[in-house]
Amino acid sequence: MQDTVLSKAILGHEGLIRKLGLVLGGALFISLVAQASVGWPVPMSLQGLAILLVGFTFGSRLGAATLVTYLAYGAMGFPVFSNGMAATALVGPTAGFLYGFVGMAFLAGLAVEKGLAKGVVSTAICGALISLLLYIPGLAWPAAALGKTLPELWSGWMAPFLLGDAIKAVIAAMVVWGGWQALKVRKG
Repeated sequence: MQDTVLSKAILGHEGLIRKLGLVLGGALFISLVAQASVGWPVPMSLQGLAILLVGFTFGSRLGAATLVTYLAYGAMGFPVFSNGMAATALVGPTAGFLYGFVGMAFLAGLAVEKGLAKGVVSTAICGALISLLLYIPGLAWPAAALGKTLPELWSGWMAPFLLGDAIKAVIAAMVVWGGWQALKVRKG
């Protein structure tokens, strides 16, 4: 049976130490990438890109475990979230997005495992749809905690980020596809 997840195709059957290394390293990768933000007037973090990459390359369970570890880093007080935020972000206005990241990684991995994300186009489409699903917990949190209305959520919390989410989905798809192509060349 051919491997469906890039990390398994590269590393072979993953033992406990390899899985632990992927989870810890993946959480560190997301922590570093989360500090990069681009754009104006509304800055866009690159967390979503990193999370899609982790999910698409690690698979559903390992991807979700990586994001739980990432949240644990923040809960322990490490400044791993965007703009150097730590534990307070887990109860702040964007906490719904943070918790939703676990599902985002899981769904990206599941899409690969189920064969829905095979090429660049299908992977980009899956990434864009999964990014859209992140808005469910992401917007539910400020609606419940801050009393934000749908127009406020749309204009300030969702609309400015949709194009960036689509771009990140395409970039993630291209990176993962490139990884598969490099592996094919290497294996000759």
